[in-house]
Amino acid sequence: MTNKYMTFDESGHIRERLILGICDIPEGAIGISEELWLQSATDLTGQWRLIDGTLTKVPFELQVDFAQLIAAERFRRETAGVEVDGLYIETTRDSQALIASAGLSAIIETQYRCNFKTLDGFVDIDAEQILAIAKGVRAHVQACFDRELTLLHAVEAGNFASTMLEEGWPASLPAELLLRA
Repeated sequence: MTNKYMTFDESGHIRERLILGICDIPEGAIGISEELWLQSATDLTGQWRLIDGTLTKVPFELQVDFAQLIAAERFRRETAGVEVDGLYIETTRDSQALIASAGLSAIIETQYRCNFKTLDGFVDIDAEQILAIAKGVRAHVQACFDRELTLLHAVEAGNFASTMLEEGWPASLPAELLLRA
């Protein structure tokens, strides 16, 4: 004889968990084995419901926010650095802003030069090199956003596969190079 009981709402969801001798057991309450009592209270992989008179676990549906997952991968790739004309360039958001401002200086003053910090250290570069770096970084960043859009279109069309998240991105620097920064 069981001393564990449950009551359920109209849709079969557990309403109450009752123990004989501690709680009043209402008419219609269902006796539950000790094993099911413990399992239904501690299982985080599904929701326990009364279906056709039987306590049954209904697994939770995994809801993946593909747009967020893809955006996170795009950001990781975007900020993973790039090689431009043999120089290893950091592409964090801060670096992108600094490179854009250096590029503006190079446009305003064609004889502009600066000491530019790469992942290998400082180099003295001229306006033409600054503009090449700015163009290379911008092309890398845009290619990352273009890949994100392609993947979002695949999600919308129902053609997205998780393996696509690792494919098709522009080349970026190995992680060990970024650790130098």
